Amino acid sequence: MRILVVGSGGREHALTWKIAQSPLCDALFCAPGNGGISRVAECVSIDVEDLEALGDFAEQEQIDLTVVGPERPLIIGIVDHFRSRGLRIYGPTAAAARLEGSKSFTNELIERAGVAGKRFRVFDTAAEAQRYVREQGAPIVVKADGEAAGKGVTVAETVEEAIEAVNRCMVEKAFGRAGERVVIEECLVGQECSIKVFTDGETVVPMVPSQDYKRIYDGDEGPNTGGMGCYSPVPAVTPDIFEHVVEKMIRPTIAQMAREGNPYTGTLYAGIILTEDGPRLLEYNCRFGDPETQVVLPRLDGDLVEILLATAEGRLDSIDVRWRDECAVCVVCASGGYPGSYDRGKEITGLSDATADEHVVIFHAGTKRVGRRFLTDGGRVLGVTALGATCREARDRAYNAVGSIEFEDMYFRTDIAERAIDSE
Repeated sequence: MRILVVGSGGREHALTWKIAQSPLCDALFCAPGNGGISRVAECVSIDVEDLEALGDFAEQEQIDLTVVGPERPLIIGIVDHFRSRGLRIYGPTAAAARLEGSKSFTNELIERAGVAGKRFRVFDTAAEAQRYVREQGAPIVVKADGEAAGKGVTVAETVEEAIEAVNRCMVEKAFGRAGERVVIEECLVGQECSIKVFTDGETVVPMVPSQDYKRIYDGDEGPNTGGMGCYSPVPAVTPDIFEHVVEKMIRPTIAQMAREGNPYTGTLYAGIILTEDGPRLLEYNCRFGDPETQVVLPRLDGDLVEILLATAEGRLDSIDVRWRDECAVCVVCASGGYPGSYDRGKEITGLSDATADEHVVIFHAGTKRVGRRFLTDGGRVLGVTALGATCREARDRAYNAVGSIEFEDMYFRTDIAERAIDSE
């Protein structure tokens, strides 16, 4: 098979890394890719939002299956576009991708599906939103209604912080059209985790749970990022909780989407918070998570291409999906200054030493390859993933590998997976 992966981050490197291991894969391309991805796939300089050019490439190269990493092309309709051209593609349609593209759509849909979410209100004007915040008090959650690359959510500890978040969305237009409406939700307390599934619209196959770290600094301090690390499995997600999330939250959502004429296919990512009253849904994402994919796929015991193909063809019930018992820990190495401004073009050294351990794999998120050298080219630069019989063993291997890597102003959190180790 000839396979195209769309995207350029650590998630896409993990996807291409796993796809390249499949005996079904004869040729592998990634658009646009990055420095690390160029080692396992041919990188093609096409923007992820240029649906016409991506479709043309898939036709010209006789691509058998396209796999979409980031949310933006899904939300703007890459699946619809490819299917209209008779091209096989893995992912949800634009109508189904509203589960990520619109917070208000999701909250209203899960309410109809009977899924335990949270109290919410949707606002079209800043004045009404601010008035509601003052009435409700803090802590409270303010979200840009549209897709904002994971950066449109503020968990406000004070009323003033919440009003600033409303202004940032609706007055300053920090997130463009995504912030034209805001959703204001009750603030739930508890550990967060993510549970993803493969689904062809009917059959649902769960992936192993993971837990990521959004804040930039140790101890969950500082601003939110795209994710500074993660681990899997999650001790806080007991078998009973896992079953409840899949059976009482994810399956009813997928069934409701089908009933309303928008069948959901591809990967559905449920962001869950484990409250004292049980698990509650925080959000849905319409794609593989980043960096969650970097710990989930290394635990997949089997051929990812078989699963993706069966999902795209509506025969997921014919596939046996198995998972390894090992633990996986991913530590993100970021550019100094991230998630704010940062420099690019810093040479990365020590990658060979870091992967001398066969249990370690490095996924490139923001790198550029120049000859035999790798340079930084993003905020999150590398995801260093390690496997181990225990979470402590995996974590020690990951941080040992991180210790071999250097680039100017490199930053990483030092407390990834501590919760899991405490549980062990």
